[in-house]
Amino acid sequence: MTDADVVIVGAGAAGLSLAHALTAVPSSPTSARPAPRVVLIDAPGGPLRPPERTWCFWERGEGEFEDAVVRSWNSFGVRGPRGQAWESRPHPWTYKMIRSRGFEELIGARLDATSLVTRLTAAVDAVRDDDGGGVRVSGTLPGGRPLTLRARWAYDSRPLPRLPPHRTALLQHFRGWFVRADGLPDGPESFGGDTATLMDFRTPQPAHGLSFGYLLPLGGDRALIEYTEFSSAPLSTAAYEAALHRYTTEVLRLRTYEVQDTEQGVIPMTDARFPRRAGDRVFRIGTSGGATRPATGYTFSAVQRQSRAIADAWRTGAVPAPPRPHARRSRAMDAVMLRALDTGRVDGADFFAGLFGRVPMERMLRFLDGGTRVREDLLIGCRTPVLPMLRTVAELPFRRRRATPP
Repeated sequence: MTDADVVIVGAGAAGLSLAHALTAVPSSPTSARPAPRVVLIDAPGGPLRPPERTWCFWERGEGEFEDAVVRSWNSFGVRGPRGQAWESRPHPWTYKMIRSRGFEELIGARLDATSLVTRLTAAVDAVRDDDGGGVRVSGTLPGGRPLTLRARWAYDSRPLPRLPPHRTALLQHFRGWFVRADGLPDGPESFGGDTATLMDFRTPQPAHGLSFGYLLPLGGDRALIEYTEFSSAPLSTAAYEAALHRYTTEVLRLRTYEVQDTEQGVIPMTDARFPRRAGDRVFRIGTSGGATRPATGYTFSAVQRQSRAIADAWRTGAVPAPPRPHARRSRAMDAVMLRALDTGRVDGADFFAGLFGRVPMERMLRFLDGGTRVREDLLIGCRTPVLPMLRTVAELPFRRRRATPP
C-alpha cells in the first residue's frame, strides 16, 4: 500500500514545477499511465524556507508561466569594463522575470484545481528506499507529530549538506535593490527602457574572480539593481551595500533613490558532479540535482526541461528518472572556463565582455541553453583567450576532485 505514487520534497521552483508537469493535462492524449497521485511537501516557516526571490530566464515567445511574469525585455545589453556597450534584440528571444511568490500562487492555483495533489507542510528528516519496495519519507509535522509516507517514487529538492567532489568551486553571490528613483538619462539603461543589462563590468574588480552590475528596468521610476561577484566567498551585508551604493551613484549616476526591497543569494558555480539518484527510487531535482548551469548560475529553464522529461517518462511507462540537465560538452566547457577564471589565467571581465562583443547574442543564448552544435561551440571557443584556455584543457584531466569538508 502507498500513500501516493510520487512524493516531492520541497515546494520551491523545482518541486512546484515537477508537481505541475506530472499532473497537467498532456499535449498528447495517448498515455501508458494515468497521471500520478502526488504529495508535495513544503518546508515549515523559518530557516528551512527561503525568502522571496527572483528567477530570470529567456525563452522564445510566450511560455506556460506568462501569468507570473512580472516584466520582460526584448533587448539584451552588456557593458564592458571600459564602458563598451553591446545591445542586441535577438528575436524571438525574450528575457523574463518571475518573482517566487507570483510563481507559487500561479502553480498553487493550478494544483488546487486537481484532486491528484495533496500538499503538506513538514520538516523532512529522511527520504530513502523502502525494504518492501518503493520509498519511505519521514519527518515532523507542525506541532511535533511524526510523519511517515510511502510512495512509488520520491524527488528531493532540498539543498545538499555539502558540495560533491570537485576540481573548481566558486560562488555566484549577490545582493539586489528594488529601487525607486528619478530614473536615468534617456538611453538603453533608462528605467522605462526595454533593455535588460545582464552584465555591467564598470565595477571595481576583486583580486580573485570578477564582479558586475545587473540592471533590470521595471518601468517608470523603478528598477532592480544588483551587485554580483564570482568568487570563493560571499561578502558581508555592509560590503554589498557599499558596492551597490557605489554602482548606483558613480556608474548609473542616480542622485537620489529609495530602496524599497532587497534580495540576496548564493549560487554554486562548480564542476562537481551532482548525483541525480539518491536511491533506487529516490531522485534529486533542482540545484541539488545539478540543474544550475555552472558558468552562469541560471537554473529555471533547466528545471522546466527536467520536469517535462520526468513527466513524459511517467506517461510513457518508463522509469521517471530526471535526465542530465546539461550536456556533457556544455559542462566540460564550463569546467574549463571556471578553472581558467579561478587560476587568474583569464581576466573575468574582459573574458565575458569579449564573448558578448564577438558572438551574436542569439548564438550566445542558445549556447547557454545547451542548444548549439559542435561547430558553433568551437567557434565560440575561438572567441576566448585561446592559449590560456588550451593550457587549462590540458591541465584539467590531471587534477583530482576533492570533497568539501563536512
